Amino acid sequence: MLIGSRYKIARRYGPELFEKTSTQKFALREGQRTGKRMRARSDYGVQIAEKQKARYLYGLGERQIRKYAREALEKKGAAADALFSSFETRLDNVAYRAGLAPTRRAARQIVSHGHLSVNGRRLTIPSKSVFVGETIAVRERSAQKKLWLEDEKKEQRPIPAWLSYDKTKRVITVSGMPKLQREELPFRIDTVLEFYRR
Repeated sequence: MLIGSRYKIARRYGPELFEKTSTQKFALREGQRTGKRMRARSDYGVQIAEKQKARYLYGLGERQIRKYAREALEKKGAAADALFSSFETRLDNVAYRAGLAPTRRAARQIVSHGHLSVNGRRLTIPSKSVFVGETIAVRERSAQKKLWLEDEKKEQRPIPAWLSYDKTKRVITVSGMPKLQREELPFRIDTVLEFYRR
């Protein structure tokens, strides 16, 4: 998915969508800008804005997010949980969550370049869904690249409970399924579903 200027997108939808705009420097810069008068949005405008936030956060194309939303709405049970699982269990997102890459875009590139294997099989599809019991590993030929050198200065993100990561072997194991915590998301997932229910 092609993304334009992250700073423009962050000013419109919120700084938490990208790692480089979730900084104190960006917040200070925005604080110095003169505030613009915001027009009141219609319900449709709010739904589009929330959908765009989800797209930019996970790096999805329009067709991909539409497919995930429609599949979630067709499933029995909570559609929001199903949609969240679809987002979180993407291979690129799992690599990002485990700390193999500093950003989701970097994780996407790692997968696209074939540096990871799922259950011993090399994969180059970032949107591939992973399931409970599967293992994702850095391929032997890719393990020696500078890409994987541990940086002590790098900020360590907490690894979610549904993933376990062996740092020495660089192996991720999917031990469960992600649980939706609405308050932790920078977008309203129910509003995204409302947009696709129309």
